Amino acid sequence: MENKIKGIEEILLMGPGPSLTHPRVYSALSRPTLGHLDPYFIQIMDDIKAMLQKVFQTNNNLTIPMSGTGSAGMETVFVNLIEKGDPVLILVNGAFGKRMLDIAQRLGADADSMDFKWGTPVTTDEVEAQLMKKKYKIVAMVHAETSTGVCNPAEEVGKLVKEHGAFYILDTVTSLGGMEVAVDKWHVDAIYSGTQKCLSCPPGLSPVSFSDRAVDSIMNRKTKVPNWYLDVSMIANYWAGKKRAYHHTAPINMLYGLYEALAVVLEEGLENVYNRHQKMHEKLVDGLEELGIKMVVDKQFRLPMLNSIWIPEGVDDAEGRQALRYDHHIEIGGGLGDFAGKVWRIGLMGNTAREEHVDRLLKALAAITKK
Repeated sequence: MENKIKGIEEILLMGPGPSLTHPRVYSALSRPTLGHLDPYFIQIMDDIKAMLQKVFQTNNNLTIPMSGTGSAGMETVFVNLIEKGDPVLILVNGAFGKRMLDIAQRLGADADSMDFKWGTPVTTDEVEAQLMKKKYKIVAMVHAETSTGVCNPAEEVGKLVKEHGAFYILDTVTSLGGMEVAVDKWHVDAIYSGTQKCLSCPPGLSPVSFSDRAVDSIMNRKTKVPNWYLDVSMIANYWAGKKRAYHHTAPINMLYGLYEALAVVLEEGLENVYNRHQKMHEKLVDGLEELGIKMVVDKQFRLPMLNSIWIPEGVDDAEGRQALRYDHHIEIGGGLGDFAGKVWRIGLMGNTAREEHVDRLLKALAAITKK
């Protein structure tokens, strides 16, 4: 039988995720597997927690990676904080805000949504007006909306939510490790991310962090957390308890990878990492303008690591992306939801955010648009 794994070729990953895995992470993944209660592995877990606290900019004790991709992180924060009938407000301006709403509704929340035009940010004045109308237990928002390339006003919304006494849930799947994420400063109560974007680690883990206030709420629920696998009241005993209690078998080698990915980010320095993403974004935008390709999002609201562009005139969506993939060995993403068939999404995440990668993509785009 043909070994298809050996036949996998290297593709320049410039879509909405995953990003290019850092070589040091690949090396870490290949280290010998230990048991999930091995004393040396417990030390690795403690270091991961400490590094995640630095990247999230938080002192939260319950700051851990969940087993599962970013969507598991999303489910984790909702399933632990929501009980049936809880009033929840979801701020929606893209596909992942819609996913938040879906999960909240599945959990039986009294869920309201505020919908904003795709390609534009959440408007704080409108949010404040809604918070004056109704008392919510939870307000949730996506920081970096992957489906559109819009950066939402996380700090400003956090101030509003705190003033109204609600819990603040923030999605940072795309932003963590590529731009500032300041959990404590922004008054975030529950936050989640993913390993496969700006952290340059393969998909499979979802870093989360809960404030002490959120942990108190979880520990004093009237009903059990309905999802056993994602119940942080039990998982906390494995990650943060004095006596480590087995919950489920941890993905050992993936945690090695996350350990190394976090080390790479912190060695470069958070500000240096943020500046690199911004510079590569600006280089990409300048090159796209020379090709006559237009950005979807207004300049002041753009993400540095996820760039939405209008599909060039005269280029077919699928055919253009296939040409990039098979002729130039580059992957970019298509549009979702309201932007399906209209937009391409270019990722400049983590190890992908390098000058040589931007140059290679611009050259390929010039070829397929014949500029």
